[in-house]
Amino acid sequence: MIPKEILRKIRRIEIKTKSLVDSILSGEYHSVFKGRGMEFSEVRSYTDGDDIRNVDWNVTARYGEPYVKKHVEERELTVMFVVDASASGNFGSLDKLKGEIAVELCALLAFSAIKNNDRVGLIIFSSEVERYIPPKKGKKNVLRVIRELLYFKPEKKGTDIAQALSFLNKVQKRKSVVFLVSDFISPSFEKSLRVTSSHHDLIAITLSDPREEKLPRVGLIELEDAETGDIVVVDTNNPRIRETFEKENKRKRQELAELLKSTGVDEIPVSTESDYVEPLVSFFRKREKMHR
Repeated sequence: MIPKEILRKIRRIEIKTKSLVDSILSGEYHSVFKGRGMEFSEVRSYTDGDDIRNVDWNVTARYGEPYVKKHVEERELTVMFVVDASASGNFGSLDKLKGEIAVELCALLAFSAIKNNDRVGLIIFSSEVERYIPPKKGKKNVLRVIRELLYFKPEKKGTDIAQALSFLNKVQKRKSVVFLVSDFISPSFEKSLRVTSSHHDLIAITLSDPREEKLPRVGLIELEDAETGDIVVVDTNNPRIRETFEKENKRKRQELAELLKSTGVDEIPVSTESDYVEPLVSFFRKREKMHR
């Protein structure tokens, strides 16, 4: 039995995300992910203006007059969400946790997908893969995906992106659009990114919070690693400590950006301090320009 509060959350997310899909993202999604592949439909008689490269020479020879191949846009895509459910997702210094934003992002993209008749699947992972929902069409399946993301309680605290991508490649042989949603605090996963991006259209949604990048000046504080439980006491009044903390996080951020770029993975950076719709729209418009 699903608690009423979870059902209410699902309904609120459904209403919010469907409204955004209808008003903003539906056309953007279609223009980016549709029309990337074409499949053969039939042959028809040649007419003036047809591209000679589309002539079917076998049929032309058989009937003694020119015929061209007609292609149609491949309509059905598979969209997979590979979502990090590790303990670090429970962090957020503002209105929402990183994990809460992840759910809304996935819902928004999932409703965009089913509006275009695509299949949607889900992999939830921590230091191991903990839940898998095979891709299917329809609103019922999307609501199940949202429910799992809201209701799921991971057994492990850590993060292993490499293992999650390895599992994806085993269960999803057909080329798919894959949204990898994480804060990317994980052991090495470069090789897995390269392998996955060579088989799928892999897009990284990188979640962050401003308190992970800069320390406020509030005196002595305890910092706990959500995934290991390690605790350190830090004097935030010390400018050197604040500067070192900021530089180290900038370095890690830059390394991640360079890694994603070198492996051919597009990035959508999302922060808990700002609205996530603008980064999504920006991504779609950039993608659209690239594929014109």
